[in-house]
Amino acid sequence: MQLNFKRDVLPHLVGIAIFYAIVVVYFAPVVLQDQVITQGDILKWEGSATEALDYREATGEEALWTNSVFGGMPAYFVSLEFAGDITTSLLSIITLGLPHPVNSLFLGMVAMYVLMLTFGVRPAFAIIASVAFALSSYNLLSLAAGHNAKIWAINLIPVILLGIHLAFEKKHLLGAAVMALGLLLQLKFNHIQITYYTLIISVIYVTVRLIFDWKKEGFPQLAKTIGFLVLGAILAVGGNIGRLTTALEYTPYSTRGQATLESASAGLDRDYAFSWSNGKLETLTLLVPNFYGGGSSTPLGKNTASEKALRSNGLDPAQINGFLAGAPTYWGDQPFTGGPIYGGAILVFLAFIGIWAAPKESLYTFGAIIILSLLLSWGKNLSWFNYLLFDILPGYNKFRAVSMALGMTLFAIPALAAISLERLYRNKDFKPLYIAGAGVGGLLLLLAVGAGVFRFEGAADAGLPDWLIDSLRQDRKSMLSASAWRSLALVAAAFALIYLAMKGKISDIVLGLGIFALVTIDLWTVNKHYLNDNSFQESPTKTYFAETPADQEIAKDDSYFRVLDLTEGLTSTGKSPYRFHSLGGYHGAKMRRYQDLLDNRLNFELNGFVKKAQEGEFDFAGIQTINMMNTKYVIAGTSANSVFENPEANGPAWVPSQIVTVQTNQEEMDELGRINTKAQATVNAAEFGEIKAGSGQITHISYSPNELKYQAEMDTEGLVVFSEIYYPVGWTATIDGTEAEILRTDYLLRGLIVPAGTHEIVFKFSPTSYTSTKTPMIVFQYLIILSLFAGVFFTVKEKRENSTSQ
Repeated sequence: MQLNFKRDVLPHLVGIAIFYAIVVVYFAPVVLQDQVITQGDILKWEGSATEALDYREATGEEALWTNSVFGGMPAYFVSLEFAGDITTSLLSIITLGLPHPVNSLFLGMVAMYVLMLTFGVRPAFAIIASVAFALSSYNLLSLAAGHNAKIWAINLIPVILLGIHLAFEKKHLLGAAVMALGLLLQLKFNHIQITYYTLIISVIYVTVRLIFDWKKEGFPQLAKTIGFLVLGAILAVGGNIGRLTTALEYTPYSTRGQATLESASAGLDRDYAFSWSNGKLETLTLLVPNFYGGGSSTPLGKNTASEKALRSNGLDPAQINGFLAGAPTYWGDQPFTGGPIYGGAILVFLAFIGIWAAPKESLYTFGAIIILSLLLSWGKNLSWFNYLLFDILPGYNKFRAVSMALGMTLFAIPALAAISLERLYRNKDFKPLYIAGAGVGGLLLLLAVGAGVFRFEGAADAGLPDWLIDSLRQDRKSMLSASAWRSLALVAAAFALIYLAMKGKISDIVLGLGIFALVTIDLWTVNKHYLNDNSFQESPTKTYFAETPADQEIAKDDSYFRVLDLTEGLTSTGKSPYRFHSLGGYHGAKMRRYQDLLDNRLNFELNGFVKKAQEGEFDFAGIQTINMMNTKYVIAGTSANSVFENPEANGPAWVPSQIVTVQTNQEEMDELGRINTKAQATVNAAEFGEIKAGSGQITHISYSPNELKYQAEMDTEGLVVFSEIYYPVGWTATIDGTEAEILRTDYLLRGLIVPAGTHEIVFKFSPTSYTSTKTPMIVFQYLIILSLFAGVFFTVKEKRENSTSQ
């Protein structure tokens, strides 16, 4: 087998160099200047993960539990590593040392490029699809927000489909190994919703191939292909068995699991799950980025209608500039958005050509992905369809933000576009070009000249004066019209290039370079509105977590306690967990019982406390559930005198003098609103039987994430309540070395029956889901690498043998 460097190697080296250069140039502050993207969600995650990260650095061990957020929860989804895990090193190697998280875009481009080559797309056209896939506004907006795991999972989709496609092209071992590698890495990032969507993509592809290949291939051949892919999936799951088992272990006790209160439903609440539903017309942002006004906070320039209205109504320059810097131009259906989901006008145009030009298998595969993903993204705006799926699809009710399905759309559009361009150019059939040009161009022309047919009313208009609303609507109309004209110009330029190439006036290389330049400039300029030089900082962590006088005041206390930060709220705080154990936090999968407490007790108590505090009364005795969470300090600001010590906090552990017996979870929750939590404790007799009250004193001795120690001085045997979250898997308790049953008391706290006398009590967290899976997980990872090398070896060997025989 003789390699032709110019034909077989050079185009691919050029493609990889282009992909690398795009990442380096766009993210130069990250790659070349050691800056990072200022990501709000990542900063909040860092606050939640600091305890686990510090424990790992200090001890070399994993903090499997953290008390930094929501009173305590497993650290599985916060920060968890496995000794010997090779996936991080693999990612560094295959992304050529580019820094996280921007290296995900490079991998996505390379993977899409190779995938398109296997579909018969020439390198010049494959590069276009690759850049469009990675630089979609969805990816860049998600990076700006800090959704790094989601971006990694999305950019690994083409790796997984590449493996499946290779297997169906009779490269069974190589295909299974590539699919296993992609799935191994995707599961590493633990974004199960994107993996769920990847499964949908895979099922669609496999179904289409089975339909088309059934007669010509026969059952034995197809069964062999499926068998190899199943084996690859098993290897990928095995390579993540530790992550998956800990996740599966936690899920039943999280907000994604079964309801605990008898009146609640399992999984996520339907309204919550569908709160981020894409509007049907909002789909047009794939073609016209500013169809719905851009993002929820969009800069408006001078001489806009809003600027003129603000000036004419006498506002001072500072107020005008403040409004224009982040005007509420978005008027779509979602609560808020960082920016439009834009697929690139040229790519949408090329994909539309595919209806007439693409091979039927590709059209049905990627067309079905596009249509289904759009239907899913509409969520509550197509309620009859999506509510049915929410109720019947296994696991689907555990996901939120259904607009995330657009990640599938923005994978399928550039793939179908490149395949369509390849077939169109190869066949020199002008009819699909004319039909698509007329259809897409006509739609864009109608939107450009007829933008006034829309009302441009948005939820953000509430509270604004009528004169400002009117001007804001004029600006929204102008944005739509200008954006439509822009898209029309791009489509017209692409149309002209394709026409000239099909007429033989320019080469396929010039055609590819021309469309590549148009697509790159298009996506680059749109994305720069949302992720630009202002998005980078040298160390946002130092700024965000800068120590305040309030922090210094609390740090004087070296005892064991929790804090309540009133400045950020209970569910969106990242600052207080950075330094202290916090009653609040930031996490997408809180423990179900803690969410119940938030919804039914904590929020009500907190609102009542704040209202009275504003009137000058600090009613610490009135926040009984907050007290039972060992909340010693309340933070109301950054100054030292904005820290308030809670004299009524129950402390780390106590012995209640009365047991309030309940029969249901709802009854227990209701009792928490009535009892004095230090003197009384609830116990569900239906689960734990009748429990006696005792008397004595409990002293907290030591704390680490995985172990807590106490000293008990009991006058009489009875229940001891610990201000620690009850989690029935992995925690063990010993009294003087003898294991004791951990009870649940006060709905979500731990309790023990402690006999009379002096005793040492030790809680340890050592879940077998982690400890017993570490070694087999690493073994499976190495098996994937070995199978990948074997797949490459046998594929090259077969190609050489075929070349020799010819």
